Amino acid sequence: MPLTFDRYRAEIVAQARLLAQHVDGADPTTRVPSCPEWTVGQLLRHVGAGLRWVAEIVATRADGPLPDDALRHLDDYRDHAPGPLAEEVVAAAGALSEALGEAGETAAVWTVVPGRTPLFWARRFTHELVVHRADAALAVGARYELDPAVAADALDEWLELLSLPVMFEIRPELRELLGPDRTLHLHATDHPGAEWVVDLTGDAIAWRHAHEKSAVAARGPLRDLLLTVYRREQATALDVVGDRALLDFWLDRVSFG
Repeated sequence: MPLTFDRYRAEIVAQARLLAQHVDGADPTTRVPSCPEWTVGQLLRHVGAGLRWVAEIVATRADGPLPDDALRHLDDYRDHAPGPLAEEVVAAAGALSEALGEAGETAAVWTVVPGRTPLFWARRFTHELVVHRADAALAVGARYELDPAVAADALDEWLELLSLPVMFEIRPELRELLGPDRTLHLHATDHPGAEWVVDLTGDAIAWRHAHEKSAVAARGPLRDLLLTVYRREQATALDVVGDRALLDFWLDRVSFG
């Protein structure tokens, strides 16, 4: 089940604070292994700028995209001290949470995929922070833990996004996934009922919560399933039974930056 709108707003703030804790005292030039082109300073700038960008979209009820150059032009932050950048991430998360609260979950606002409500942004940036917090933790060797409800919703959200028809236009390579006998089963071993079946046998990507025999099954802790799907960990962290090549092919196509 998706989280509530207010839970997303709270998680945005909580995840930002945890991210800031991870990088406290870190060398700003530390490479981020899961985002190899970035240092810790660049990662923090990207996250903070993204939060500010969406906060402005929501606060102004924008009906189209706003300039997002600040998210992408990161060269000047390669060796910036993480402290001020982490403080900006926390401040920007608070600004986004406040803007979402003022707008409410059903206001009309531009979104990158169909939906056009602040609820989309609340959910998307909860999980944007969840994953980039993992990036920071991996970079500095910090312990990474995540509420199972948040982790399961993050997997749900990504599968929902991937199965949108518009994604074939945005990412044409996803069509290569479709074919006969192509089914995958993701099974969280530490949380009963946390299971997903991805069905690629039709003319669209489909998924459901189910326990079904599939061409390949990947089993492991929920945290590891999430980080593997997001390519923050290798599939070797999971117990894989069946067509491993299909799993690797799927993971390569659905990887998230």
